[in-house]
Formats: sequence, structure tokens, C-alpha cells
Amino acid sequence: QLNMAKKKEAFLKEFKEGPLQFKPTYKFDLYSEVYDTSEKKRKPAWTDRILWKVKNLCEVASKEGEFPEEENLISVTQNNYVSHMSYGISDHKPVTGTFKLEMKPLVSDPLVVLSPEGEWSAERDVLIRYSTVPEFPSSAWDWIGLFQVTFRHVNDYVTYAWVEDDEISSNKDSKQVYMSASEIPKMGGEFLLCYYSNNLQSIVGISEPFQV
Repeated sequence: QLNMAKKKEAFLKEFKEGPLQFKPTYKFDLYSEVYDTSEKKRKPAWTDRILWKVKNLCEVASKEGEFPEEENLISVTQNNYVSHMSYGISDHKPVTGTFKLEMKPLVSDPLVVLSPEGEWSAERDVLIRYSTVPEFPSSAWDWIGLFQVTFRHVNDYVTYAWVEDDEISSNKDSKQVYMSASEIPKMGGEFLLCYYSNNLQSIVGISEPFQV
């Protein structure tokens, strides 16, 4: 029934499904692996399914000439597609799938290059130098954070500086931002600087590791 619908319904045609290598998942007697023994004796069926579709950015961007239409920026591979017969609280058996997602970077060069200036310590204010590509969509809400090298989330910063409010110098090639000595961790260690873009809602530049 699903395969017939995929041939007729336009919105289903581009969806994919892995091979059905498990038993029909409906209808079971509760807490058992026995198909329906009620008076209705329903015919076993694969009613629980996982379909997927990837809408690559190039499908949209190619219409505007930004990316070649044949270049797929995102690819998905299904690693497994199985049912779980041990669950019995429903007359359906649950189905799960695991996928590998691969994404190609949209740009090969970093949007922002940044680095600490001089030696950093908690004894004095410190400076950060950064530069951006010409088309970078900067914002007054962009900030540069100081992170331990083991950070796992953008909110793991030790401290941060606003790129506009804390700017002390600027020229056509680069800008300088300062951080107060009171914000620098006294215990020292190995750190990174990360530039967070408010418009892109992501980290768009990471410095090389350095010692404080």
C-alpha cells in the first residue's frame, strides 16, 4: 500500500526507505510475539515505517546560481532498520533506524581568523586580533569567547568580549578587541578563542590553542 502511494503521491516520491528485513510489526497480542488471535484475526502488516528525504541546500541555491545543481552538500546513509520484538505493551512492535549524516562545508576558508596578541596572563588586560572575509555579515551582537580547549558547547566560554563595544583599533586588514585582566582565569592552562556570529548563529572562527 505504501509503495503504491509513493508512485501516486508527489510528496512521497522523493522519500526513501531501507529494506524491510524484519517481520510485520502489527498486529500482536499484548506482551507476546503472537499475531492477533482475537476474533478479527487481523492480517500481519508492516504498518510501522521510517522514511527519509534530504533537502540539500543546493536544491534551493542552484536556482539562484550559487551552487552547481549536481553537488550534494548533505548525504545520508541508513546504518540499520530494525524492529524490537521484546516490547509488548502495544499491539505494534516499535521500529528504529540509525543514520550516518555527512555534510560538506559551504566554505573552504574560515569566515573569521583570530589570534591572541602577546603573552596572556591574569596580571594585565589582553588583546585579540581578528580579520573577516569581505562579505562576512557582521553584527553588533557578535562576540569573541575564551574557551578551554576541551569545550563542548558554545555556552562553555570562560569569558567573552563584544566585538564592537570592546574594540580598541581597526584598519582595513584587521581589528583589535581587549579583554579585562579581571576576566582572565588565574589558574592558567590551554585555551582557544572563538568568534560567535549572531547572524549565522554559530562559531565561525577558532584560534590555534595557546597558553594563559
